[in-house]
Parts: sequence; C-alpha cells; structure tokens
Amino acid sequence: MALPGAIWFVFFFYIPVLANVVAFKDFHISPDGFFASLKESPWVGFDNFKFLFASNDAWLITKNTLLYNIVFLAFNLFFAIAFAIIMSELRNKKLVKVYHTMSLLPYFLSWVVISYFVYAFLSPDKGIVNQWINNMGGQSINWYADPKWWPFIFVFMNVWKSLGYNSIIYYASVVGIDQSYYEAAMVDGANKWQQIRNVTLPQLLPMVSVLLILNIGGIFRADFGLFYQVPRNSGALYQVTTVLDTYIYNGLTATGDFGMTAAAGLYQSVVGALLLLFANLVVRKLEPDSALF
Repeated sequence: MALPGAIWFVFFFYIPVLANVVAFKDFHISPDGFFASLKESPWVGFDNFKFLFASNDAWLITKNTLLYNIVFLAFNLFFAIAFAIIMSELRNKKLVKVYHTMSLLPYFLSWVVISYFVYAFLSPDKGIVNQWINNMGGQSINWYADPKWWPFIFVFMNVWKSLGYNSIIYYASVVGIDQSYYEAAMVDGANKWQQIRNVTLPQLLPMVSVLLILNIGGIFRADFGLFYQVPRNSGALYQVTTVLDTYIYNGLTATGDFGMTAAAGLYQSVVGALLLLFANLVVRKLEPDSALF
C-alpha cells in the first residue's frame, strides 16, 4: 500500500534534489536536453551565492520571508485555537457544521480568484473601500502603489484563508479532552476562562508543539500566490511583496539566470531544514514527548 506513495516521493522529491547542482554552475540550456545542458555548463563554485548575497536583494527577501512567516505563525496559531475553542463551546451541532463549512470555503479558493475579490475592494477608482472613504469625506488611496498597507493586508488574507483548515486539528483535540477534567475544575469553582486556561490549553500543548515544528520547517517558503497574485505583481510594492518564492520566479522570468535562482532555492531549503532541526531540538528539551524525531 505504501509503494505508490514511495515511488511518488522518489520521482518528485528525491531525484529532483540532484538538480541542485545547477546552483553551482553557469547553467545554459542545450538543444540536446537537460543532462547535456548540465554537462556542458561550466562549474562556478559558489559564485551564484556570492552574487546573491552581495546584492541588497538577499537581505530584503530574507527579512520579508522570515518576518511574514513568523507573524503568520503567531496569528494563525492564536486564531485557530480560539476558533476551535469557541466551536467546542457551541451546543448546537448543526450550527457548528455550518460555521466549520463557512470557515473552510476560503481555503479551497485559488489565490488567483481571491486576487479579483481583493481588487474589487481595493481598486483605486471603483473599489468598494475607496467608495466608503469618499462617502465619509476622505481621500481615495491608491492601494496598489502605497506599500505601507500591504503587510496588514497580507496578514489578514492569510489568516482569513487558512483559519478553517488550521482549526480542524485543534477542534478535534479539544473535543477529545476527557470531560472529567472539566468536571473536576467546576467542582473546584473554576469559571469558563479558568477551565480554558488550566485544562484546555495544557491539553493542546503537545499538538501545538508538533504543528509548530512542522510549520517552522516551511518558514522560509512563502506563499507564492499570496505575495504575487494578490498585489498583482505591482512594481511599486516590491519592497513589501518580494519574498524568496517571488524573487526566484521574477529572477527566472526576467533574466533567465538559472544558476542564481537555483542558488536562492537551495538557500531557502537548507535554512528551512536547519530551522526545523533546531525547533525539534528545543521542543525535545522542553517537551520530550512532543518531538518529531
């Protein structure tokens, strides 16, 4: 039963790892195919990495990718747990199903589709938000040329899209907590907030630790659709929208420099793996039962 999955991982994860050698070559496409291109392209050692880190882009894309993902982790964790606890307190199970379904719908929408909804709200001339501002006597905002608003927009959109999906596991964990703990807390006179703080949250801690480790492993992988499609790749917003994934894409399409983009991708993967190992080590020290390996 595991064989199809193992074959899929070998062909689409492990074999492509060998192509990271492109990061150490001055790669040029040969008409004879990829392997001929790889063979004919000269070795340049770490020159692609030197070029990447010598530019101002390395600091910008690293800073943006890290800060956005840290904020996303914190907000998604808080709102997912809060939503799961709120859902577990509802006694009408039909309403719980309705709310869960509604919260899951954004997760299944493509960022391309969502970008048109966002544009309907933020369009400089006919956007709903600018119409509200004008009706209240304010001045319209050119949202796609003013970068100061977009960090908040990105955080809101990320939380809105992933809230339902992220809360599913926490909701299942909350529902699975032994009710005798709550009964004992009520006997001791604990109110609802004290029950959540002293029973629910400690019971969720192992699950939170495992999911944080998994998410930290991808902290250097930004959501390409969010940072490329939603701001419509506006050049005026590059300072706040450029992350590793969009930088690699734009670099590949604009310059065709396979070596430097491969170097950026390898840098992304290596740092993500090191962060995953470090997070697992920290959790192993604090919560031995929650470590992944």
